[in-house]
Amino acid sequence: MEKDYCKLRVGPYFMHFTGYQPERDATKEFCEDIPAVGATIIVLDFVDQVLKDLPVEVRIIRDGVNEADLDRVTLYRLPPKLHPTGSLSLDFVFDEPGNYVGLVFAGSGDQQVSARFPFSVGTTRYLRLPLAMGLLVVGLGGAYGVWRWRRAAGA
Repeated sequence: MEKDYCKLRVGPYFMHFTGYQPERDATKEFCEDIPAVGATIIVLDFVDQVLKDLPVEVRIIRDGVNEADLDRVTLYRLPPKLHPTGSLSLDFVFDEPGNYVGLVFAGSGDQQVSARFPFSVGTTRYLRLPLAMGLLVVGLGGAYGVWRWRRAAGA
């Protein structure tokens, strides 16, 4: 469990997250960012079996929306219910690339616990890395140029 990058902590409990995009490659799994827009199946398997006895609800919202009216901003909702098999799946079609948030609620009332997991669809956070590296190189190059210029002016 320590090295499981596909785990999701819901309060004191854990779930295992797996996603599929059957239109692209039905055999390829993912557990972080969703590779492309389109039909997506997300499966949550309960690691802690106590979750089988708790109502579990799942929502998908856009990242950055005002969550004060959660019903208004919810793109997908799996209503709270028991999942005695210890697993649940949801089918959703992502129409637009962008940043999303998955919300999982387990239990009810004062005993409810939740998880929030951000993810992207059709883009990856890793594509931002070359831009950041490029800016770092330009910044370091500029600093080196200023240092050389000051050194030459002082000599």
